[in-house]
Amino acid sequence: MSLRQVTTVIAASLLLCAAPAAGAVAGPGETVTVNPTGRVAADGTVTLSGTYRCTGGYGPVFVSTSMAQGDQGTRYSIGATRAVCDGRTRAWTNTGRPSVTPRPGTGHVTATVMELNLQSGLPLPRFHAAQRQDVTLTQG
Repeated sequence: MSLRQVTTVIAASLLLCAAPAAGAVAGPGETVTVNPTGRVAADGTVTLSGTYRCTGGYGPVFVSTSMAQGDQGTRYSIGATRAVCDGRTRAWTNTGRPSVTPRPGTGHVTATVMELNLQSGLPLPRFHAAQRQDVTLTQG
């Protein structure tokens, strides 16, 4: 499976499973954080970062992010980073260019540590941790 296909599966899974992502209960010691400041480039590319910690990943695991601005309910994917679930705290950085150009200011970000469980033959999401946070996007 190519990285583009995996990213598409993650985005589709997050859209289909919005309620679990928002209310996901982390396993013992599993966390994801979002740095309070992100960047938006002149071309609309957004860069977000933070840390994660997870254990027991048996399928591919990713830290995926989405964001919205203002009162609109539409969320846009800002990408996914492959995660290593070895119990260590690790850094992540996601970069993406949403279809609507974000502007500097407040953005509403959701970061999710999600595993693609392949045991059934169909990639099904298993959530390790999720965090919603307001982030200040700076020009840069």
